[in-house]
Formats: sequence, structure tokens, C-alpha cells
Amino acid sequence: MFTPTLPSPLKGEGKTALERKKLDFCKGLKEMIRINNRSFDFWLLVGTLGLFALVNLLFFLLGKLGLSWEGFGIMIAAGLTLAVYSFLYKDNPAFKVVENLYVGVALGYTVIITWFNALKPDLYDPLLVPIFTGRQAQYLLLVPMFLGIFMILRFTRVLTWLSRWSFAFVVGLGAGITIPNLIHSFILKQLEPSMHPVFYGGETVLASINTLLILLGVTSVLIYFFFSVEHKGPVGVISRIGIWFLMVSFGASFGYTVMGRMSLLIGRVMFLMRDWLGIIQ
Repeated sequence: MFTPTLPSPLKGEGKTALERKKLDFCKGLKEMIRINNRSFDFWLLVGTLGLFALVNLLFFLLGKLGLSWEGFGIMIAAGLTLAVYSFLYKDNPAFKVVENLYVGVALGYTVIITWFNALKPDLYDPLLVPIFTGRQAQYLLLVPMFLGIFMILRFTRVLTWLSRWSFAFVVGLGAGITIPNLIHSFILKQLEPSMHPVFYGGETVLASINTLLILLGVTSVLIYFFFSVEHKGPVGVISRIGIWFLMVSFGASFGYTVMGRMSLLIGRVMFLMRDWLGIIQ
């Protein structure tokens, strides 16, 4: 007698279904963790803002911060500083608000400074004001005015070709002014101590050693970047000395940059500890 048999599931099908269930479980777990993290970040932000408001209210009641514009300014500056440093934890809405506020204030400040320091004294007062008051206007200023207007036309499709005249003028003028200054500052002024006599009658021993180090550094660095000769033998030794001089120069530049940033950090910490919290007198 013939008995029909049901098709048995393949080995791979059961394993695939199990893996799919594990994958769905992991996705659900990640989503739950993400929701919990967002909830934790939200309540952390709310708690931090509440603590900041409570501390400032306490300072106002104790008289550490006066009810004046100076007191409100210190409070706002402290809040903005802490909001910027909150990025050290993670990106958050407080940091984004301060970031956009900084960009907007900087842009508005730049526009005002440009108007009062450049456009008003150099264009509006000598050109436009005399036209309406009947005085003699400086019509030669029409040339830079139109060049500036042509630069704005860069945002239009029809007249964008006019902006090339302005950019060509700016690039040409900038190159003509910058190149001689760079040659004088970075080439001629660098060659001057290199050509100074190593041993001179009226100089001290330390000054002669300094001149010798400058000559050795300039020569070794130039030989290091001279690739027409293989760096072997004496040339290789001198090029390795040039590498040491380059590393010292890069390290000094990096250290100078770090110290500059650290000075900014110290200034803000001193502001928080002295002007806001009053811990340091």
C-alpha cells in the first residue's frame, strides 16, 4: 500500500529561521537601547538645565550675582560655556543651539563691522552722500562698487560671468601684493642669518653657535628635499640631520598651537571658577 510522505524541511531552512529570529531579537534590543539612551539623554539635559537654573537662583539670592546686566551677562556666559563643553560628552541639543547662536552672532558682527569700517567710510560717505547733498563726489569709487556688485552676481545664472572680472581683479591684486611680501619675509629674511659670518669679532660664543645651528639647519633641510641625488653616504647623513631639524620645527609649532588652545581653556575655567562660582578670589 502506498503511503504519501510529507516533504521534510531542509537543514538550512531551520537554521535560517533561527538566525532570522536572532537577528530580529538583536534589532529589537538595539532599538530598545537606543530609545532608552535617548530618554536618558533627554532627562540628563533637563536635569542639567534645572541644576544650572537652581545654582544661578541661589547665587542671586545670596548676592553673589547682582540683579543687573552684568550679573545676567555672567550667568549667560557661564551657560554658553558649559553648553559648548557638553560636546565632550556627546552631541546634544544644547551644543547645537550654542553652535548656531555663535555662527549667527559672528555673521551679524561681521556684517556690522564691514559696514562701519569699510562700506560706510570708503563708499557711502564719499560717493553716495555727496550726490544727494550737492557736494563733489568721488566718482572713481564707482569702479570698486561695480566690482563688488559683480561678485554678488555669482549667485545668478545669467550674469554669473561678470563675477569673473571681480575674482580676476582680486586674485591678481592679491598675488601682486602677497608674492613680494612672502619673498621678502620667508626667503630673503631667512637667507640673511644663513649668510651671517659664523665667527665674528664682536659676538659671543652663544651667538656664534646659534649662527652655526641656523646654517646647519638650513643646509641639511635643503639637502633633504634635494631628490636628484640618492641619499647615501655623506648626503644621507646630512639629510637625516635635516629630518631632526624638521621634527624639532614641527614639534615646536604643534606645542605652540596646543599652548594657545590651553590658554583659552584656562581662561574659560578661570571665568567659571572666579566670576561665576566665586571659588577663586
